Amino acid sequence: MIVAFVGTAGSGKTTLTAAFGRYLKENGHSVAYANLDTGVRKLPYRPDVDVRRDVTAWELMEEGYGPNGAIVESYDRLLPKVSAYLTEILKLEDERDYVLLDTPGQMETFLFHEFGVRLMENLPEPLTVYLFSPDILRKPEDFCFVRFFGLMIELRLGTTTVPAMSKVDTVERLEDYRKYLDDLDYLNSRLRLEPSMQGLLAHRMCSVLPELAPPTRILYVSARTGEGFDDLETLSYEHYCNCGDLT
Repeated sequence: MIVAFVGTAGSGKTTLTAAFGRYLKENGHSVAYANLDTGVRKLPYRPDVDVRRDVTAWELMEEGYGPNGAIVESYDRLLPKVSAYLTEILKLEDERDYVLLDTPGQMETFLFHEFGVRLMENLPEPLTVYLFSPDILRKPEDFCFVRFFGLMIELRLGTTTVPAMSKVDTVERLEDYRKYLDDLDYLNSRLRLEPSMQGLLAHRMCSVLPELAPPTRILYVSARTGEGFDDLETLSYEHYCNCGDLT
């Protein structure tokens, strides 16, 4: 089965990819890794597929590109090779129990570039895990944002997408986060009380989430402690075998 980790820079994608891979191996599974980030220098795992063999962002910066331009140009150069990467990933899926995809730190280069979209659309039923860090969750509107953005990722990539709060070991009262993320009725009741235009917009957006969003549970994970890895493994299996509704 194929699991892709998507999220903003600093959300912990690469660290989680390595830690979850170790967890799976310790539980008897064979695991392959695919690094899709042209800008990463060091990895905490050995990739079986690595886009840096063809192009790296830092090499393009030496040609005169700025940091953002180098990232975009790197995926422009990778696009003609997307079929080759698909073939390699599919071969690994035949050989291993899990293939873990580690996507770029700059999430927009994966979501808004043809390379990432074409790759994901042509993989057989991958599960996308959308990581977000608890430090971006300051007010009720922020919880609406992450729930809605997970839905937008699913729309863009065409894959089943599961929201996952990372770094849960850094929060003191996880239940305070869970009541906003797990219970949309509670979230909407709080948003209804927000007097700002931002709160009104968030309330209107999140009020339609129960109708639009497919049923799925939120994951709470920590790469440092391994918390939530059993839930992620279970959910991945349910998705792969179609034997659960992911709730």
